[in-house]
Amino acid sequence: MHSRSLKWFIFFLLISASLNSSAGSSLSQYQDVSLIQNAVKDFIDSHASSSGGIVQVEVGQIDSRITLPRCADLEPFIPPGNRLWGKTSVGVRCGGEYGWTIYVPAEIRVMTNVLYVVRPIARDQPIGFDDVSLQMVNLTQFPEGVFTELSQAVGKIAAVNITAGQPVRPNMVRAPFIILRGQNVKLTVMGRGFSVSSEGLALSDASDGQVLQVRNSAGRVISGLARHNGIVEVRP
Repeated sequence: MHSRSLKWFIFFLLISASLNSSAGSSLSQYQDVSLIQNAVKDFIDSHASSSGGIVQVEVGQIDSRITLPRCADLEPFIPPGNRLWGKTSVGVRCGGEYGWTIYVPAEIRVMTNVLYVVRPIARDQPIGFDDVSLQMVNLTQFPEGVFTELSQAVGKIAAVNITAGQPVRPNMVRAPFIILRGQNVKLTVMGRGFSVSSEGLALSDASDGQVLQVRNSAGRVISGLARHNGIVEVRP
């Protein structure tokens, strides 16, 4: 290679190295968005409620055109009015001289068993094991209060007509009545260090622990708590 050509070759190498170094230095000044996404996922993993299910987290993409100053201490947080449930967003802030805040979309799924009705159940009908089944679903797509265990419904009584395919909710069932309207009951007045009993007539149906009214032998109407064996507990 001629001396002149060699000089130009070395000159181009130096220019190229300088440009690459400048570009690398420029890039290193900006925050790697993948680190922000990782911080959001770690935050959700450690704070999201499992509700007894398997938590699945999907962190949304961050616009690659966004350039933020590099941050040594990323601080994820839950924005006011948000919660770590379903489709949401998580804030990430950076303090210091070049402070910034960004909001990252995320979806949180909680996969768990939900109790479904497999055949129609008429009002006042007892609910048995054959009437319901558990199905694995994303709990975040359901209103709060759906049943997730067989024991929450089996043995209870349907409070309304329930069609097949519905998830079972608390307002659909009630506990069995242990006292029926018109039944003769034993009124028991419980006090500190004493107990007084008398007879009465139940004026309504009641489940265990439910308040009902009783007419005593003197015709007075008294309220008490339904207990097993036809007992109504009255607190003075």
